[in-house]
Amino acid sequence: MVDRYGSFAEMSAENVEGVEYRIRSKDRGGPVVILAPHGGSIEPETAEIAEAIAGDDLSFYAFEALRAGAFGDFHITSHRFDEPRALEIVGQSSLAVAIHGRRDDGTDSVWIGGRAREAGDAISAALRKAGYGAERNKRLPGLHETNICNRTKTGEGVQLELSRHMRRHLAAHPAALESFVIAVRTGIEAVSPTS
Repeated sequence: MVDRYGSFAEMSAENVEGVEYRIRSKDRGGPVVILAPHGGSIEPETAEIAEAIAGDDLSFYAFEALRAGAFGDFHITSHRFDEPRALEIVGQSSLAVAIHGRRDDGTDSVWIGGRAREAGDAISAALRKAGYGAERNKRLPGLHETNICNRTKTGEGVQLELSRHMRRHLAAHPAALESFVIAVRTGIEAVSPTS
């Protein structure tokens, strides 16, 4: 599906913050930000999963569509996602980890993308150790330099693509979500200590 808007400015000119969409952002001053640029009704559960990973100590950002609609109504492709608060919080971080959703494809393996290869490999290894599938994302690799996850001080970030089934499972099962969060944070801390 083709995006309706090519930039945040186009989208915000036609929609009202707090009515059609909302932005949640918590700058905790550390080197890592966890974000969900397609939260709410765009890629359901991604904002909640990102918030759980961020916890009380990592910076957090979410753009969430508040009304149901076609997928493309509020989806701004990651390499065009230029919402000012996202650019600011990601731009002052050394590592960004973006949580995305994908369609069910018969597997719950987490697709790992982004330019931060070392961090991606560490998260992938931690996920596998915790019993989750993880593989390099060949379809949606997240390598574009303007992809929101790569707009960090280092020019690198990680993109995690989760199937719809997996997101629903994590949202419905607190123990599974906790296990997933611990695995992702273990991978992050292996390359970017958060404290």
